[in-house]
Amino acid sequence: MLNITHISKTFNPGTVNEKKAITDLSLHLAPGDFVTIIGSNGAGKSTLFNAVAGSFLTDSGSIVLDGQDVTFMPEFRRAKSIGRLFQDPMRGSAPGMTIEENLALAAGSGGWFSHMGQKDRKRFWDRLALLDMGLEDRMKQPVGLLSGGQRQALTLLMATMNPPKLLLLDEHTAALDPGTAEKVLKITREVVAEHRITTMMVTHNMNQALELGNRTLMMDGGNIVLDISGKEREDLTVRDLLEKFKANAGKALDNDRILLS
Repeated sequence: MLNITHISKTFNPGTVNEKKAITDLSLHLAPGDFVTIIGSNGAGKSTLFNAVAGSFLTDSGSIVLDGQDVTFMPEFRRAKSIGRLFQDPMRGSAPGMTIEENLALAAGSGGWFSHMGQKDRKRFWDRLALLDMGLEDRMKQPVGLLSGGQRQALTLLMATMNPPKLLLLDEHTAALDPGTAEKVLKITREVVAEHRITTMMVTHNMNQALELGNRTLMMDGGNIVLDISGKEREDLTVRDLLEKFKANAGKALDNDRILLS
């Protein structure tokens, strides 16, 4: 499904601000994989997502999505196959447009809002009802009136309205209160399972990293230092994960945000 082969990325090369963000990284995801990714700030997690999404071109290597080489494909073209949610709930929707209009934009219903029919509106109502947030009865309201959690849930719905080949979740619950975050995670599980969407999720919560999906990666210094799945992952505790990271990375994990979570 996703084949990343020996990609590297250095920002500001040849200057005092040179930063090697990713170094010779390779990764393969099978169809339906749900991979959780954890690592300290600067480990390369968001850079990896940006490389896959096409926010920049890598310096070397290749990225193949569902058999198509997207290495040099611009971001707007990759967006047809890749859904993405960010940590900031405000980034994924248009606040001045209604809930209905945002969903129509995501679904590509007729190209223009005036072409929305009753069938489209019924589809949007049904999908919103699954969120159990009462948004199905507020379809004519501007998205800017919603809470952060409601907007993030709506953005998740928008990103999967036409199920993408790959879903990138970049700490998409980190800015939410614990109760709302748990609800959005529940919706995430259900949506991903319903459509069997191949998913990559960055998280700072080590328990989530082991409980969600079927595979856990840990990153450090722009590369993957740990890749665990199957029976080994099922029996792993957070303490075990920290020990494995220390053995593979040659140092202990020292990110307070991750350790305190």
